[in-house]
Amino acid sequence: MSRYWEDGFYSQPTTSELKRKSEASRASAEKKGKRLEPVVIQGRNIAKSWWGRAWCNNLERYADYESRLGRGKRYVKTGAVIDLNISKGRIQAKVQGSRKTPYKVEIRISPLSEERCQEILQNCGKRVETLEKLLAGDFPEELKELFTQRDGLFPSSREISFSCSCPDWALMCKHVAAVLYGIGARLDENPSLFFELRGIEMGRFIDVVIANRVEQMLKNADRTSGRTIDEGDIRGLFGI
Repeated sequence: MSRYWEDGFYSQPTTSELKRKSEASRASAEKKGKRLEPVVIQGRNIAKSWWGRAWCNNLERYADYESRLGRGKRYVKTGAVIDLNISKGRIQAKVQGSRKTPYKVEIRISPLSEERCQEILQNCGKRVETLEKLLAGDFPEELKELFTQRDGLFPSSREISFSCSCPDWALMCKHVAAVLYGIGARLDENPSLFFELRGIEMGRFIDVVIANRVEQMLKNADRTSGRTIDEGDIRGLFGI
């Protein structure tokens, strides 16, 4: 008995076919003077940095899309995401598929609400010290949990909308899934893109954390500490 998915109309390209067609599409774009920004995966893992891994882990919590994520992972690892650009709340990409012309993917991510952002800022307290440490993911485990927990910095599935020019009827096709994984790889190269994607100005994020810390310190400035040495004790201590 013949089956629809095996009749050649919508067959799955092999890994070698994907690589060959991806290389051909990139070469064609270069001849036309178009500059592409492909996602290149080196090694077994898609992402290696804390931000990249956290993005991919968050993606894999989307139970509704579980059936498509595996195919998306295969596509991104074979170099099928031949172009990916991230801007505020928006990702535009081209993904090579079974046909000669790459598919166009657009993903939109809702910006973090002011209320949620303020709550996260307040909870950061003294735990974010510098921009460099934030970008490197070099902060305490409890802060990492704050960022990745539900209603944290990372988007939920309901905050993501997407479209693809492919004929796949699924809510999330493998091309969209490949791009979502590609974002994780891109965060390895530039973690600050995460904040741009979520509509957060990084410099201001750090400034507000520090300002909140200073404000808290000033509130306690007039309080007498039990560890304070009075003037008489200082003289006695140093024999003055």
